[in-house]
Amino acid sequence: MKSAKHGKTAANQPKKATTIDAVALAAATKHHPGRAGKGGRTFSSDPVPTGFHTIVDPAKNPPQPFRNLPAPTGLPPFHLSLDAVLSDAAMATINDSGTMVFHSVGDTGGVNTPTQIENVSTYMEKDFAGSDVTAHPSFFYHLGDVVYYDGETPNYFPEFYEPYINYPAPIFAIPGNHDGDVNEQFPEPSLAAFVRNFCSQVPVITPEAKDAPRHAMTQPNVYWTLETPLATFIGLASNCPEGGQLSQAQIDWFQSELENAPAGKALIVAVHHPIYSAYGPKPGSQHLYDFLNTACTTANSRTPDLVLTGHVHNYQRFTGTLAGKNVPFIVAGAGGYNPRLHILSKAFHNAKLPIEMAGSDGRLENFCDSQHGYLRITVTKNEMGVEYFAVPDPSAPATAPLRPFDTLNIAFQ
Repeated sequence: MKSAKHGKTAANQPKKATTIDAVALAAATKHHPGRAGKGGRTFSSDPVPTGFHTIVDPAKNPPQPFRNLPAPTGLPPFHLSLDAVLSDAAMATINDSGTMVFHSVGDTGGVNTPTQIENVSTYMEKDFAGSDVTAHPSFFYHLGDVVYYDGETPNYFPEFYEPYINYPAPIFAIPGNHDGDVNEQFPEPSLAAFVRNFCSQVPVITPEAKDAPRHAMTQPNVYWTLETPLATFIGLASNCPEGGQLSQAQIDWFQSELENAPAGKALIVAVHHPIYSAYGPKPGSQHLYDFLNTACTTANSRTPDLVLTGHVHNYQRFTGTLAGKNVPFIVAGAGGYNPRLHILSKAFHNAKLPIEMAGSDGRLENFCDSQHGYLRITVTKNEMGVEYFAVPDPSAPATAPLRPFDTLNIAFQ
């Protein structure tokens, strides 16, 4: 685990980065009996990726085929306004204060044990305890993999409704690969349960919610745009294959959303699969990066102020580039799926932050792979404050308010 770092020196110059050369490191590292054997068999993935985003070989990953997306439940261009969900009083609090706070994290479904998701959600709920209501989160934006292993309807209560039964705000979501996978022993169309619980045409209590009072969310599609007074969220559905995969229809939709996103507001792009990642078994996606970079370049260099991703079960913060501009990219996938997180190679633990990789763009500014946690993001008209909170183990609960593990301030251009 690394302590919080900032990407600038006192002279406002980028810090000198440590460079990791994956090829040289592999050549210098002795390993018996090796990660691969005869007959093309593989025993494990290399913990060090070749770069912060790579081209994923589907032959070396579990078969997660591309799934056709379900039909939209709303009309194009698939927008949902926050004022259609929150009360008039809640919207007035945001508008009058000029401040909006929200939570975000992914990979929460506690299919093996509810201990970690319930632990994280308990600390998220504590963010509503203060007397200053302008500091209370207005919603939780989930980064996908709500329900493991395959988005099954029976798992929605133990993995979603019950752990968040006391979370006092709406929950929006984009789907992850596990939400869209299909369990052959419980055959449902891909994302059927996700649509029923997040893309309902009207707010209803679904049967899988059981005794939880939370109504189904009314997002118009599995990829969609959330409109708020201070920020626009463009959420993508990156499907099931490792590295993500988008249909041409979704690519065209995103291009239009990016070009037409209102100026004068924060612009946040959310996608489940990471664009940058330092975790070898789940590397960043080269083709998702190329898609985003091309879209931003085509949109006259309009770039998001922040890109939020999940999929890798830890926290990583990068400075990347889109259309020649520096953009922060965050992996926040430690929301509670499993006690064991995805631990980066010792090469990253032993190196001084920030870290770059030879032959790859991007810079790893900070990471946490030893504690679960969540993002708390504060948006105003001029800037966005990002805080990542690493929560203590349930066996040793905090006795004082948590301090953020990592912070980042983003001034809007």
